[in-house]
Amino acid sequence: MFSEHECVFVIGLGETLSLSENSTPGFPIAFCSHDECGLSTERLDLDRRGLEECPMLEGMERLRLLNFQHNLIMHIQNLSHLRRLIFLDLYDNRISEMSGISALASLRVLMLGKNRIQRICCLDNLTKLDVLDLHGNKISQIENLSHLSELRVLNLAGNCISCVNNLQGLHSLTELNLQCNCISTVTEVDLLPCLQRLFLSCNRLTSFDDLACLGDSCSLSELTLDGNPVALETWYKQAALRCVLQLRQLDMKRVTEEERRMACIMARKEDEKKRDSHKQAMHKEKRRLAIRNAAQQWEGVRSCLELPVHNGSKEEVSPEASPAHSPAQTNGLALEPSPDELLEAGGASVQSLSLSDSHLAELDGETLRLFGSGALEALERGWGVQTAGAVTVIAFRYIHFDAIVPTLPRIRVKFPNLSHLIFLETNICRLPQLAALAQLRRLDQLTIHPEGNPVVSLSLWRAFIIYRLHHFNLHKINGLEVTMNDVISAERLFGTLGHIAATETPRCRLLVLLEESR
Repeated sequence: MFSEHECVFVIGLGETLSLSENSTPGFPIAFCSHDECGLSTERLDLDRRGLEECPMLEGMERLRLLNFQHNLIMHIQNLSHLRRLIFLDLYDNRISEMSGISALASLRVLMLGKNRIQRICCLDNLTKLDVLDLHGNKISQIENLSHLSELRVLNLAGNCISCVNNLQGLHSLTELNLQCNCISTVTEVDLLPCLQRLFLSCNRLTSFDDLACLGDSCSLSELTLDGNPVALETWYKQAALRCVLQLRQLDMKRVTEEERRMACIMARKEDEKKRDSHKQAMHKEKRRLAIRNAAQQWEGVRSCLELPVHNGSKEEVSPEASPAHSPAQTNGLALEPSPDELLEAGGASVQSLSLSDSHLAELDGETLRLFGSGALEALERGWGVQTAGAVTVIAFRYIHFDAIVPTLPRIRVKFPNLSHLIFLETNICRLPQLAALAQLRRLDQLTIHPEGNPVVSLSLWRAFIIYRLHHFNLHKINGLEVTMNDVISAERLFGTLGHIAATETPRCRLLVLLEESR
């Protein structure tokens, strides 16, 4: 019936196909007689035939299903005349390029798994593709798929992909398999409006930050992430459900309502945390701008008053930058390493009392910080007894000292436990100005920074303070201990002058001064 050069394949019940050799050795030609073609014209199974090339399929233009699984085929060829082909299976061959399929415009299913393909290409005309299987190849990049608007299933498992991207245009995709790759980042999943199943097991995902786009997917219902570093975390499941609230299955296990409820609670807490963080960032920026503007206004005042600039001029004042981060020397007196540290913002406990474009008043534990002259209005607010009693330090910056003096009696009454005053850039330039501090109730420490306070350049300023405020029994001035020798020296310098002043001052005025010093 058949010649000795023909090989017969059974392709259906009672159906046969002849495969013969043409004049070129090793090049097979498949054909069928008119009678045979009438029996089966739509499907052909050439599974496990040891084929090294696609045979010439003579007279089979009406073929719709073609199976070349488990052969040795290296190139896709001799198929361009099969214009009605809708199913092509070339699984488990040796194909390295996707050429030879561009003419198969009717193709709906293309199976190219377990080959040696390195690039996705030659699909421009295959716009009707419904299923594309490229698993088990050597593909390193997702590309050339954006025109496949009808594609529902894409299998790229077992390749060398490191980043999930280039998914735009896949409007019908419902299943995406990316298991067993090298993926560390996932993007554009939110561009797949119909995606329901996403398989990402056994990759290199370490954080849900790498999966942020999943949270924007409205259709995703099944997800696998097992085999990734992120799945080893104790909070993994809750975080996954928080990321994709509508999940029905995670790692092939059904999500219970209790798990979903806990995830919703965590999601709400996370949202609140983000809002608080954003609020804090906004406040921090407003604070920075307020202090910067207060500094700029002070620079304008200083230039008008022709105040000397200590340690050179500043182009721009930063609220957190100290003008003296190393120990400064002023008239032989060492300042504390950084008195400006007391002016810097603390932690989340800082309470903003008054904030505008050019001034800031804030309470940080026991420290009240005032930047800009407008901040003095905070002293007028209603203070609770406990809150006011907790204040032990008040720091003034970018405020003229003469504007501070009228508030001292109020400070005396409102802050009974005040023990330390800090003045930085307040234009204290004369010794008599310092006498106003005698109005306070108590003072253990006094810090007058050289920046913006010319009085510190006077040789006797420290001795004058010790003498004039002797009733306070000051412990430290600019970080230096006040010793008994300092007190004796100050008395020698200013005692006679004080006696003369007391003698010449009217009695009624002396009584007022005495009352103020109590």
